[in-house]
Amino acid sequence: MTEDREDVPVSAERQQRQRYLLRRLFGLAFTYWPECLGLVVLQTLLLALGLAGLGGAGLAIDYLRSLLEKGAPAVRFPFGWTPPEGWAPMEVLLLIGGTVLLMAGLRAWLAYLNAVAVSRLGQGRIVVELRSQVYAKMQRLSFRFFDDNATGSLINRVTGDAQAVRLFIDGVVMQSLSVVLATVVYLTFLIRIHTGLALACLSVLPLLCLLVVGYSRWLRPDYEEGRVRVDRLVRVFEELVRGIAVVKSFGLESWAEERFLGANAAVKEQKTRMFGKLSRLYPSVSLLNQISMTILLGYGGWLAIHDRVAIGAGLVVFAGVLQQLSAQVNSVGAIADNLQQTLTGADRVYEVLDTEPEIADLPGAVPLDRTRGELSFDRVCFRFTPRDTVLQEVSLEVRPGERIAVVGPTGAGKSALIHLIPRFYDPDSGVIRLDGRDLREWRLSDVRRQVGLVFQESFLFRASIASNIAFGNPGATREQIERAARLAAAHECIERMPLGYDTLLHENGSNLSGGQRQRLALARAILLDPGILVLDDPTAAVDAETEEDILDAMESVSAGRTTFIVAHRFSTVRRADRIVVLDRGRIVGLGTHEELSAVPGYYRDAVLAEKGGGEA
Repeated sequence: MTEDREDVPVSAERQQRQRYLLRRLFGLAFTYWPECLGLVVLQTLLLALGLAGLGGAGLAIDYLRSLLEKGAPAVRFPFGWTPPEGWAPMEVLLLIGGTVLLMAGLRAWLAYLNAVAVSRLGQGRIVVELRSQVYAKMQRLSFRFFDDNATGSLINRVTGDAQAVRLFIDGVVMQSLSVVLATVVYLTFLIRIHTGLALACLSVLPLLCLLVVGYSRWLRPDYEEGRVRVDRLVRVFEELVRGIAVVKSFGLESWAEERFLGANAAVKEQKTRMFGKLSRLYPSVSLLNQISMTILLGYGGWLAIHDRVAIGAGLVVFAGVLQQLSAQVNSVGAIADNLQQTLTGADRVYEVLDTEPEIADLPGAVPLDRTRGELSFDRVCFRFTPRDTVLQEVSLEVRPGERIAVVGPTGAGKSALIHLIPRFYDPDSGVIRLDGRDLREWRLSDVRRQVGLVFQESFLFRASIASNIAFGNPGATREQIERAARLAAAHECIERMPLGYDTLLHENGSNLSGGQRQRLALARAILLDPGILVLDDPTAAVDAETEEDILDAMESVSAGRTTFIVAHRFSTVRRADRIVVLDRGRIVGLGTHEELSAVPGYYRDAVLAEKGGGEA
């Protein structure tokens, strides 16, 4: 009983979500109504030419019958035309055959135009524009969204799921219109030949509709599960590629291969199960269509024998039209399949598009040309999740141009604190003020351009060194780029590169050392000329000599700028004006190196540990 009660709201919620998705998808289709209308016109012409071809075949049979059978009904040629009296029968048949061939050629040309138009609409416009919308929306979403969604899943939403949404227009809407249009035209044509026979042959349609609707509901969970498993496969692959050095260093290539093969096998198993279900649908649809043909042979044969004048050669045309109608009806199964793929993909795409940016400009946000670098943290609390409190009641006043070092044990909240400054996240309570104004009142883009960031592992793009340094300021001159590189102590090592500043970096700068990557990242931040510089443990992965060079560079570039430095090494910390000690999200110490070293606590213990060979 408990399970039944739980299933009801889940089912209702799914149906409500499905209706919402269908409204969004039909709205998307309406956006492209001129192209869709053009496709409908093309498909109408294709139907008309197909019927005209069948009519021409029937006309030829009726003409032969009038020549061979006495008492056969007179042939009625289209548009009131009659062959000239001097024409031989073969000339008439050749004219009919030539006309049918001409219409077949025209139909083939229109079919080509239809295929090109569908491809241009689907791949050339819908997919491209939808991917652009999804990616543009991702750019406006907060870091928390990316924390909650794996990279592989986001990649699939931009690629595979966008393709699935495109399928709604050409694989559901247009194909459904084609089926409805063809059914109406063919049914009208069949009823004109013989009403009773048409109704008898189409009596299986209600069964077909029930079959397709049932299969559609049955397959929906399989498509959802398929997307989840493909996401996991992409995530595993991405992780193994990024960690290839670790895998090889431990000699665990076989483990990595087994892990990938396991994820791949899970996708295969799910796809096999889903296609197993689908493989039952199409034969069932085909069987129902064959029942229609059986009715035609039985009832139509009886009419041909007992009521020859009423059915006549129309039985041949009837069979041809019924086959065309059966082909259209067979596509109903494909439409149902496409619809489920579309709904699954659309659910994931619109989840992104409907997500409201957590970090955004407030109404009337104030522009910020240049900050003085005065920062104030007033009882700031922050948590990544409701159960994960990272910062508690943090209060701190930072003067313009002051250098602040942030230290503390792992998980103390150091990175969270500095990530609040450029508004990667907003506090759950408390206020951060910049130049005396609530940080949220400034325009977000201006705030971020006033905060230069250098991360512990800085990301570099697959582009030239100059392009990477000028990433935040694409219009920078070569002179400005070189000046930033000199300030970051990167100019000499760049000059030693094969093409200097035009040297192309490999993926994430893998053709550079760790120290070189950090210097380029520092130069990139300097080129922005920010009022605030935030350095998230920039010397953690470099040797002592390189660290000294980077520290000297930081010394020069931080002059006149408010600077935050997260660090574990006291060679870095000592250079700060003040040091903030965090522990479990709270400030437990604040002062200079000398002041904190004289007070029992974490900082003093860490200093003693470093002297003994450890690190802070």
